[in-house]
Order: sequence, then C-alpha cells, then structure tokens
Amino acid sequence: MDHTDLSAVRQPIAQANGLPNAHYIDPDVFAKESSAVLMAGWAGLAVAADVPEPGDAKPMTFIDIPLLLVRDKSGQVRVFQNICRHRGMILVDAPRKIEGAIRCPYHSWCYSTEGRLVSTPHVGGPGQNTADGIDRSLLGLIEVRSHIWMDVVWINISGDAPAFDVVNADLIARWSEFDKPLYHGGADSRFQLDVNCNWKLAVENYCESYHLPWVHPGLNSYSRLEDHYHIEAQGRFSGQGTLVYRQLKDDAGATFPDFADLSNKWDTAAEYITAYPNVLLGVHRDHAFAIILVPQGPGKTTEHVHLYYAKPDTDPGLRTRNTEQWKLVFEEDIFVVEGMQRGRYAPMFDGGRFSPAMDGPTHMFHDWVAGRMAAHRAQAQAAE
Repeated sequence: MDHTDLSAVRQPIAQANGLPNAHYIDPDVFAKESSAVLMAGWAGLAVAADVPEPGDAKPMTFIDIPLLLVRDKSGQVRVFQNICRHRGMILVDAPRKIEGAIRCPYHSWCYSTEGRLVSTPHVGGPGQNTADGIDRSLLGLIEVRSHIWMDVVWINISGDAPAFDVVNADLIARWSEFDKPLYHGGADSRFQLDVNCNWKLAVENYCESYHLPWVHPGLNSYSRLEDHYHIEAQGRFSGQGTLVYRQLKDDAGATFPDFADLSNKWDTAAEYITAYPNVLLGVHRDHAFAIILVPQGPGKTTEHVHLYYAKPDTDPGLRTRNTEQWKLVFEEDIFVVEGMQRGRYAPMFDGGRFSPAMDGPTHMFHDWVAGRMAAHRAQAQAAE
C-alpha cells in the first residue's frame, strides 16, 4: 500500500481504512510524521512538577532533540535546546539544581536560567573574556516555545503553530471547571511504562471504550460498555467518558477531597481525552492524570504517567492505592498495543477497518494524522 496516499483514511468512517503499516514501522515515515505531527503543533513534553523549585533542571530527549526543562530563578518554566551555542555540547546530562549558572562542561561558557549567555571565559585568548564577533546578547540558549496547561508542558518545536489557547480553545472550555490548582501527588504518583509499540497505538487504544469488556474486566464490572459515551472534536481531540465513575475509598470509607465548585455532571462522570497529538488526559471529581507519550522510534514509546489531586495533603496510603490501580489498568493495555504493533508487519494488512458505532474517536485521530501529513507535504512542495 502506498503510504503517501492517505485518501482511504480520510473517508467516512464506514468506508475508511486505518493508517498504512508504514506509519508504524518505517523509519523514514516516522521521521516525516514526526515533523508533520509532533513538531509542527503543540506536543506534550513533560509536566511542570518535574521541575518543582526555581533552579531545577531536567534534561530530556524528544524525537532525538536534546532539550532542557528549567524552572528559572523567577519561577517560570522554560524549555531550551540543551546545547551550548559555542560548539553544540550538551550542557546538562542529569537532573540537578542550578545553583548559579548553567555551565558548559567543555569550555565553561555560562548561561542564566533565563537563557542569557553571561560568561565566555578566555574566548579572546588567555584572560580575555570577550572577543570580536561574539555578541553575548545574540548567543543565548535557543528557547523552545512552550505553554503549560493541566500542568503539562506543551512545546511547539517548529515555532510557528497558532497559540496553544487558540488551537485547544474547545478543550480548555470543556474542562474549564478543572482550571484550578492541580497538586501532583509526588513520588508515589508518577511512573513510566516502556512499551514496544508506535506511540499512535497508545492514542488509538486510549480513545475508545470498545475494548473494555475483554481487556479491562475489573473496570468493566462496574463501568460497562453501555455506560460510556464518545467525545469527538474533529481535528482537535477525541476520547470517551463514563457516566458511572466510582471513587476509591479507604478502609474507613473516606475518599479524596473533590475539586471545588464542580457542576453536578462530575458527581458520577469522568472523561478521558487525547489532546492531539500525544497527551492522554483524564479528569474525575477527585483526581486527574496526564500521560505523556514520548516516541523512542517507530516501534517504542515511553509513557510518563502523573496523578494530580485537589489538595496537596491527600492521604498517602490512598494515593498509593490509586496509583497502583491505574498502573494495573494501563498495564492491561500493553499486550494489546504491542500485539497491534507486531501485526503491522503483516504485508497484506490494509490499515484495518473501524466500527462506525464504536471507533469514532479512533478514526478521528487517524483522519487528523492524515490531514497533518497532507498539509505538511503540500507545504514542503510549495517551498521547493
């Protein structure tokens, strides 16, 4: 199948095929798709809770790009390319606190946590810390455009996407009741899963409730297929919700405190949405979570999972139980997404079909990816 022809993906759901195999296993297609889908828009990189205090710095890699997540001395979270402007050396190779400046270990050029180049020792010769042609004001760290929402640090690597608030206006409005402080549960409320699948398969699986009876029998025992509804916003986000969210209780019957001032809908509802391209979000009356999918190549993905609460002092025992419960649910999905990844090596597979009744959110994601690929291709051809 021609992986550049995605017209079959963009058909109405009853006639559509899924994305071709190459979009899951071909390194060249992975590179093109990364540019069109992950770098051209707003992708999730991390959470602000990864750098809780001023001066905290955490090196990260996103699509092979070395990045540095920093909370500057004024408390603002920033993302820089993690390289010195002199010879491109990696600046920070492990998470740490920046006490003074960010110092390059190669020639000791130093940068402020706001990214300014503040020191260039011996650049003009021994004892000469300035030189013609080295204008420090032009050689600060390369900052990556970023935005924080739901504590997720979103980045636009291309630098030219419309503003985050514009792109995601509908989702921000839908969850406006959760636009309030979210308190990360701490060390017991974060974990990662390394999964042998393309990142899109994790999105596709998360978007739909169709698989619940067979993959999540425990969850399905009280939140049945018929208790779920689709969430579909063409070209922006998709997912599913449940009408029968059941709060976790401790042995004495106590629950987590609720987020303040929620409407009655949230007494029993919970929603699970993929904010395109790579962030899986869940909201409930008493906690929220964010899963950031970091692609490690066509067939490997790291899922970074973070849980949040309405108050900073929630019961640690109950928090741990909640984390363990969600980890079990997410681990139940691993054999499915890895199985689909292996299936993509079947040469006669045409991308698959969709249930018009059950797969709307997943087809919507495929259609969006196909649309981004077409737009990127047209843009590249126009530039030739």
